Amino acid sequence: MTANETLPARLDPEEAKRVRQERLERIGSWLLPLLIMLVAIWLWDRICVWNEIPQYILPRPHVVAQTLYTDAALLFGSLLVTLKITFLSLLLAVLGGVGLAVLFTQSKWVEMSFFPFAIVLQVTPIVAIFPLINIYVDNQTAKLLLCSWIVAFFPILSNTTLGLNSVDRNLRDLFRLNGATRWQELRHLRLPAAMPYFLGGLKIAGGLSLIGAVVAEFVAGSSGQSSGLASRIIEAGYRLNAPRLFAALILISLTGILIFLVLSLVSHLILRRWHESALKQER
Repeated sequence: MTANETLPARLDPEEAKRVRQERLERIGSWLLPLLIMLVAIWLWDRICVWNEIPQYILPRPHVVAQTLYTDAALLFGSLLVTLKITFLSLLLAVLGGVGLAVLFTQSKWVEMSFFPFAIVLQVTPIVAIFPLINIYVDNQTAKLLLCSWIVAFFPILSNTTLGLNSVDRNLRDLFRLNGATRWQELRHLRLPAAMPYFLGGLKIAGGLSLIGAVVAEFVAGSSGQSSGLASRIIEAGYRLNAPRLFAALILISLTGILIFLVLSLVSHLILRRWHESALKQER
């Protein structure tokens, strides 16, 4: 053995056990939910067969999948309508929530004056507000957009406000001792500190904006070829078309999961190099 050669590194039993445990956790994080989902689908199919449930009451999974394929043009066209309301309301919630949160941090009087109204919007059910919106707003798209925005707005506002107010006091004092202006303190200290809080609120608001869009379509009772998925669900319920109803529900659920995963990925990509929540923990 030459001087440049080294012995192969060997893990001690505790380290090897930890590595195996981490590998099992990585595999189990996607394998276990997949297995449980497959078992649930199998049980769904067997319940339909064993109890001879009619298709218009509870369709079998393969019937729902077939309907999702045959009605893809109609369902995915409606999904695009719902997604348009979802993402527009989310964008407005981000702009309004972040802007108002910044204004709150600049003036406690503004926060004390307007934050209670934001809470009122959050705690009031959208189905109770919609009759007023229906009276004052003529455009159908604007009605749906406003309802979805109300649902998604508060998580962005509250989380961003919390993040902006959670800056370390020592760092704030350091900025002030060095003569930093309010804008410099906001840009270089408060906004970076609030980023994890904002991204957490964004993940919540992403799902709520989809929920708000669907609920708004339900209470609006919109119909026609340009209507969203909620209208397809209502229509399928009236016609006892359970396969299409289940297909629309599955499409909404998958869309919500995809939105959450995308926003989680965005959050990880932004925070992975500097924030403790996204860094790999050393054991």
